[in-house]
Amino acid sequence: TPFRRAIWNYIHCIKGIFHDDYNYSEVNRLLNRPLKTYIKNVTCFPERVTFLDFFNCLRPFMHSERVHVNIILMEARFQAELLYSLRALNRYITLSSYS
Repeated sequence: TPFRRAIWNYIHCIKGIFHDDYNYSEVNRLLNRPLKTYIKNVTCFPERVTFLDFFNCLRPFMHSERVHVNIILMEARFQAELLYSLRALNRYITLSSYS
């Protein structure tokens, strides 16, 4: 759905990964400022997130939807970190083969 895609691409944007085939105005249209703040906190500073943050930011959602949103957050973060790790490994292997 567009909402899930907006969350996914916003997290990648936070982590410095930009997709040229995605219209980032969708992020601003679908995600309000408190939700963006929550997403950034969960993605970058998960140790700071409290139950009240979880409950208040995602108040209009059912409990299962809140959990689903948080799973999307963690999966998108994990993918971004994997992309950076594989890129670093690829650079290392490429540079070491020229030595």
